Amino acid sequence: MPILSGHARLAGIVGWPVSHSRSPRLHGFWLERHKIDGAYVPLPIRPADFPAAIRGLMLSGFAGTNITIPNKIAAFEVCDIVDESARKAGAVNTLVFKDGKISGSNTDGWGFLANLRANAVDPAAGPALLLGAGGSARAIVPVLQALGVRVTVANRTRDRADALAKDLPGLAVVDWDRRSDALADHALLVNTTSLGMHGQNPVEIDLSRAAKGAAVSDIVYVPLETPLLADARAHGLRTVEGLGMLLHQAVPGFAAWFGVEPVVDEDLRRFVAADLL
Repeated sequence: MPILSGHARLAGIVGWPVSHSRSPRLHGFWLERHKIDGAYVPLPIRPADFPAAIRGLMLSGFAGTNITIPNKIAAFEVCDIVDESARKAGAVNTLVFKDGKISGSNTDGWGFLANLRANAVDPAAGPALLLGAGGSARAIVPVLQALGVRVTVANRTRDRADALAKDLPGLAVVDWDRRSDALADHALLVNTTSLGMHGQNPVEIDLSRAAKGAAVSDIVYVPLETPLLADARAHGLRTVEGLGMLLHQAVPGFAAWFGVEPVVDEDLRRFVAADLL
């Protein structure tokens, strides 16, 4: 374990709770790989204390933080500067502190695209059907639309899907009970809900209706192979697991805080995945 100096760069992840996060393990791997004088730590901060705590971290010399539930919207509000990714998502997952200012971005969409490409799936190959209309969908829809992809969303609560479509012009909505019917017209299916996560009910969708050559992506990564991905593989569809999205979305923050652009590779994946078993 490296010994920190008085010049160490500091970053971390803010959440409540935060003990579930694999980000310290992920960033710790990169810090060790690059022999960086720095640390990335879990920061359990109650939502009521969030604005004061973030400014306190900046004043304490932190380079920035990641943000996880339930503080992504509060992080947007505490920023002095937000980039287009955060503005479209309406939420922030990465903060950078510099010159007394707090800058926010949302790297989830970027990480999603990078994960697809790393698995030889072209995100612009055709229309995409997203399940869910929460924060992850808000981050993913704009990056797909920016590639010219026609995106449709299905959510268990129709009102929430309609609200998302109002915020993101061009997004189509299909009723939840017609999600299987819609599959044939889409090249990519993405689960952005918590369905299929360990302890949750699986996604129920008839993948026999999927177009030939379609790809199925699940942002859930516990378990690594969700019931949805196992079903997709059984139907001969291409699959993209969620762990890669976690790994890729971390790259921009690490580069900003520690001055090195890290690489997502199989060694990193194995190291982080070992903590999921």
